[in-house]
Amino acid sequence: MFELRRLRLLHELELRGTLAAVAEALSYSPSTISQQLAQLEREAGVPLFVADGRRVRLTEHGAALAAHAARALELDEGIRGELEALRPGIAPVRIAAMQTAAQAILPSALALLAERAPNIRVEVAQLPPEEGLFELSARKFDLVIAEQYPGHTRAHEAGLERATLGEDVIRLALPRESRETTLADLAERPWAMEPEGTAARQWAVQQCRAAGFEPDVRFSLSDLTAHVGLIDSGLAVGLLPDLVWAGRVPPVRLVDLPSTPTREIFTAVRGSSTSRPGIRSVLDALRDAFPIREGEPHSVAGSSPNSAQTPATQE
Repeated sequence: MFELRRLRLLHELELRGTLAAVAEALSYSPSTISQQLAQLEREAGVPLFVADGRRVRLTEHGAALAAHAARALELDEGIRGELEALRPGIAPVRIAAMQTAAQAILPSALALLAERAPNIRVEVAQLPPEEGLFELSARKFDLVIAEQYPGHTRAHEAGLERATLGEDVIRLALPRESRETTLADLAERPWAMEPEGTAARQWAVQQCRAAGFEPDVRFSLSDLTAHVGLIDSGLAVGLLPDLVWAGRVPPVRLVDLPSTPTREIFTAVRGSSTSRPGIRSVLDALRDAFPIREGEPHSVAGSSPNSAQTPATQE
């Protein structure tokens, strides 16, 4: 009989590719991971791994056992959901949330959850969507709040289920004293954008190219509050979603873009965990806490887009 803990290590190795990456993800030493996988190989009685440069590649036998490991982990998660239904709150709900969701959605959602299901323990970490979705597949988290930009769909990973929370309008963010009204007017301006490789960066660069110029990205930062500070100080311009403001008055000038582009905010969970009452309760609270409801006019969170303090130019 294979031990589930060792099967999980094999599953992690298939996902991450190196013993060091598995060790870091699970907070073990590489030697411990190596010893446990060697024991699993002895139990299997066939070679499971071969060295491939600095990585470890699964043999045909290893891949077959890794597939079994994934099924075993799903079954384990399913029965844990049944046990939790009999005794809610016996396991925490671990959430990975992108920055704007952590700021604008989670506080209200957790307040609702405290009223509805006070026994549920929620643990939150802030991670970019790309990393959060990967770690969800690797079972480090139970639920992810992520984003999807127009024309930049994310891959649908097997075993994950998504649900849309809502749409978040994206606008030009400019220094208050600026007078530009279109993207093309900003060809000579320095830009603040998210790091290369992110969906937000790819989308923003494509918008600039469609307007006829290559953006001068001088500030590549994942912290959107830093973007706001740079723009407010007159050092940059940017493209920011409304959730950045989290119910406060924006300190910058906002300009509407043609066709009012929005990013989709969605949740993702493993299909094998949807029976857990705690996860269902968290999902319900997140939906109820989302600040922009379907069918309502989009506005800068908590204020009118045409506010005298933060005028938004209608294109």
